[in-house]
Amino acid sequence: MKIPGLRAADEKVGGLVHFGRMLDKIRLARAGTLPEGYFLGEGDFSWWDARLCRFLGVPYAGLRERVESGASDEQVLAWCRENGSNPGEEETHIWNTFILKRGWRDEASPGLEEEKVDCGFGDRDDIQTFLDLQKAQES
Repeated sequence: MKIPGLRAADEKVGGLVHFGRMLDKIRLARAGTLPEGYFLGEGDFSWWDARLCRFLGVPYAGLRERVESGASDEQVLAWCRENGSNPGEEETHIWNTFILKRGWRDEASPGLEEEKVDCGFGDRDDIQTFLDLQKAQES
C-alpha cells in the first residue's frame, strides 16, 4: 500500500539512506496518518530508526523533538551533525550499504524469508533485501 508522504529508505538526505524515511514516519505519526505496524524510534535495537540514531550518535527523542518542532530535513541533519558523531564519507558508505543490502546473505536472511511469506511474497525471488520487501509492500 502506497503511503503518501513516506519516502523509500533508499532516498538519501545529506548522503544518508533511511534518514528521510525516519523523519517522514515521525511527521506522519504526529499527524495520525502513519499506518499501524510501522516501527518508530528505539523500541527495538534492531529497528532501522534506532540503528540510525546510534550511528549518528543522537538520541531518538531529541531527533523526534526537532522534527515535531517543524524543522526541515536539512535542519534536523545539521542538528545531528552538531550534537552527534558526525560520521565521515567512509562510515556513511558503510551505513548505506548495510541498509541497502540488509537481509541479503546475512544473519537477517531467515527473518526476511519469514516476513516475505507472512506478507504473501514467499514466491518472489526478486525480493532479496528488506528494502526490496518494503518497496513491494508499498507499491
